[in-house]
Amino acid sequence: MILSKNGTISVKYGIETDTFDFGDFLKQLVGYITSGYPEKSFTVDLALALGENGVDSIELGIPFSDPVADGPVIEKANFHTLEKGFRFSDALDITADVAGSVDTLWMGYFNPFYQYGMDALLKKAKDLGVSGMIIPDLPHEEALAYDELFRQNSVANIAFIAPTDTHSRIETVVANTQKFIYLVAYAGITGSGKSEDLQPVITSIRSHTDTPVYVGFGVNEKTAKEKVKGADGVIVGSAFINILLQDELNFSQKIMQCSQLARTIKERINE
Repeated sequence: MILSKNGTISVKYGIETDTFDFGDFLKQLVGYITSGYPEKSFTVDLALALGENGVDSIELGIPFSDPVADGPVIEKANFHTLEKGFRFSDALDITADVAGSVDTLWMGYFNPFYQYGMDALLKKAKDLGVSGMIIPDLPHEEALAYDELFRQNSVANIAFIAPTDTHSRIETVVANTQKFIYLVAYAGITGSGKSEDLQPVITSIRSHTDTPVYVGFGVNEKTAKEKVKGADGVIVGSAFINILLQDELNFSQKIMQCSQLARTIKERINE
């Protein structure tokens, strides 16, 4: 077996050689950043840098005035971005510059998407290369109305599971899931750093689907190794935004610190 510098493994069977992408065996890192904070061009530069430093998928947050699932850190970034006049068209511009280089997701609340028109939105997402959408305030039952639209445009509607969900509820929600399942690490808001035993819910999910399970909420360089146990990846948001909110740092320093954080978390979840 030979591990090459480009991250592939070659295994010889007699005279034949099979090559596998080593990246397929690594636990994945999804990085959330608020689109347009502190500036639109900065978001592009940061997203591309994160993609080069261990982040497998970029979750572009669409600023919203009432981000009910997000804690004060992300809420503050949302507020400042909207205050500067951010428009959804800005997120489209950012996506156009990012999606060709790193796997890109949209994370946003349903109202702006609904106002845009789900049919037009999903066609636009497909054209731009968006692979999935994370909509925390769209319940599973209501999301079913758009299931065919998502599938027609090859965009995954990421399903949420919480530790409080029953076994039967999990079975219902994870049926026909795509890309990955967003396992909320605890009941509450992002960034609060709470801890719960996720193994029972992960076991329940595994009994119904092979879709990868990524853990979000409260994931940072200190908690990532513990939270990824039994899961396939982690979703990190507030830890990155905390760096962006540090006004004493210039743009280059913010990108450098976020990149270092991404490398550290990617290493720890794969130790």
